[in-house]
Amino acid sequence: MKPVLLALNHLSPAHLDQLARAFPMLELVNQPDVTKWHATIAAVGERVQAVLTLGSSGLSAAHMQAMPALTLVCALGVGYENIDVAHAHAQGIAVGNGAGTNDECVADHAMGLMLASMRGIVRLDGLTRAGVWRTALPIPPHVSHKRLGIVGLGTIGARIAQRALGFEMEVGYHNRRAREGVAYRYFDDLLALATWADVLLVAIPGGAETRHLVNAQVLDALGPNGHLVNIARGSVVDTAALAAAIRAGRIAGAGLDVYESEPLPPAELLDLDAVVLTPHVGGWSPEAVQASVDRFVANLRCHLEGRPLVSPV
Repeated sequence: MKPVLLALNHLSPAHLDQLARAFPMLELVNQPDVTKWHATIAAVGERVQAVLTLGSSGLSAAHMQAMPALTLVCALGVGYENIDVAHAHAQGIAVGNGAGTNDECVADHAMGLMLASMRGIVRLDGLTRAGVWRTALPIPPHVSHKRLGIVGLGTIGARIAQRALGFEMEVGYHNRRAREGVAYRYFDDLLALATWADVLLVAIPGGAETRHLVNAQVLDALGPNGHLVNIARGSVVDTAALAAAIRAGRIAGAGLDVYESEPLPPAELLDLDAVVLTPHVGGWSPEAVQASVDRFVANLRCHLEGRPLVSPV
């Protein structure tokens, strides 16, 4: 029997066909339903050589232990926060991701959420359909020349900053340390960045270290005219604190592509028209998804041929 390539995320028929044609020496098994992972791994685990998953779904040490022939785990996108990388490395299992494959798509979506939140586009659409004219409404602020505070100036954060310059925004950022060769203003303290910014945009990895990094104190520092945008991971923002801040008028609005309750919508925010929600599609476009699948093919091919991964973790 062939070794198994186990894909634990949704793939289109075309992408499943691409993987099957690229690796005819492997049996492709696709199981995107997390509730059925246990049964699937029990059925084919002994033969699994490679796993494709998502950073949000991950792959635990227990899962890996149930696949004794496993030699490679890859995240389809850039995130890998719920893959037990330490366990994988300790067991000699290579780990890769799709770094760089959807950066531009996420940056585009981030700008869309920022515009939608600040200009109230979704709310205004509903009011217009209800026959409300502009003279009955408060005037929304413009985006140009505002201060954008980016939490996590990695590759995606830098792409967003580049786009913000087109709006003549002033850009500041918070990282663990300042980035060399970057002209944007650096803040070594997140509260200071939030106090300075008109828009606080989260572009930092998820995981235990960043859980609820954006909390009530940070939201209060952002202030009643401030907007929050999150295209990173839902765990970084304290959802209950965000809901309370918006209800109390302590911040003006938010645009979220990610939230703690995924894939369920964030119940605390659903009745708030100052919040714009999208279903974690920031990195999804035909071009970005194809690039991510192509990167996985490249990573797996390198691995099978004994060469370094294109994008190792």
